[in-house]
Amino acid sequence: MAKDVYEALATHLDTLPAGFPRTESGVEMRILRRLFTPEDAELARHLTVIPEEARVVARRAGIPASEAPGRLDEMDKKGLIMRVPQKDGPPLYMAQQYMLGFWEAQVNRLTPELVRDAREYETTFIKPDHWKKAPQLRTIPVSRSINVQNEVMPYEMAGEFARTKTSIAVSNCICRQGMRLLGKGCDKPEESCFTLGVAADYVAHSGRGRKISSEEALEMFQRADEAGLVLQPDNAKDPFFMCTCCGCCCGILHALKRDPKPASIVTSPFFARLDSSTCKGCGLCTKRCQMDAIRLSDKKSVLDTDRCIGCGLCVSTCPTHSLSLVRKPAAEQARIPKDHIKSVIKVGQARGKLGIGELVTMQLKSKLDRLLTPK
Repeated sequence: MAKDVYEALATHLDTLPAGFPRTESGVEMRILRRLFTPEDAELARHLTVIPEEARVVARRAGIPASEAPGRLDEMDKKGLIMRVPQKDGPPLYMAQQYMLGFWEAQVNRLTPELVRDAREYETTFIKPDHWKKAPQLRTIPVSRSINVQNEVMPYEMAGEFARTKTSIAVSNCICRQGMRLLGKGCDKPEESCFTLGVAADYVAHSGRGRKISSEEALEMFQRADEAGLVLQPDNAKDPFFMCTCCGCCCGILHALKRDPKPASIVTSPFFARLDSSTCKGCGLCTKRCQMDAIRLSDKKSVLDTDRCIGCGLCVSTCPTHSLSLVRKPAAEQARIPKDHIKSVIKVGQARGKLGIGELVTMQLKSKLDRLLTPK
């Protein structure tokens, strides 16, 4: 029975926007067994991306309504699903997809075995063709790399997030934490992943992060630049979170680096430009670049624009100002979804999921379940 319920959960997770692709090795099933008890797995497959009351989930799962809230709250504490508090009325519950979702919620709960499985699964889960159509993250430049000639949108500036969001939280980076657990981590800051708005409230309440002020956030963004971390908010103009990533530990960058032309996959409005005539060949940019886009040749830097993701890390510390950021032509800039929900839907549709018919059916089924469930 345990095997059947994990197979059913894997099938259910594959219907969610980011999917849950299968492997020949079965590593994805090992991940589920490490995180979900058989009872958790059975209950989790009855949640959807639509937040619903515990009584509705209970009816669908065939368990007593009185039992559901406690079990769902416990699963939320484990980071397996999401609890959505309501000002008036009982909390709502919704499914978490694997990434970005219940995997990241395992921060501070990792084991070496789980980390090894996640790294193995990374190559199957992160598909460049899907990512190019609808990435879950985008790259924005560090502030020091932007000059007055650059036209920069508010949603392309990390500082704007810090100044406009009423709630900000910071938590440990699960990627660097995991690699350090395996004895392979780098020395870059671990407390470096940010959530914004209602997502910050959720993370702080869960204990997986702490609230910070706008001023502290700005200081941490500056330290991220100094440490050579790539700023990656979720792919929305009004983002819920922002990662600060390194090419050695970050699962996303690590996967994209394997592609010969990551610049064609990553959503970024900029690319770097190099003036070789003023370059002194100090090599600092080669150390700062997280995508191996710059190398030294004959005591001069050489830039491979096919690998450049426009993060600006090479620009912000170039002592001769030989590197600069240039905005891509309008036709080459990806359209950024308005908010996180629209971004998630776009991710699903890139996989052939969540078409208009599926969305309508899901909403109608949820409404019918609510009507048929006694309060």
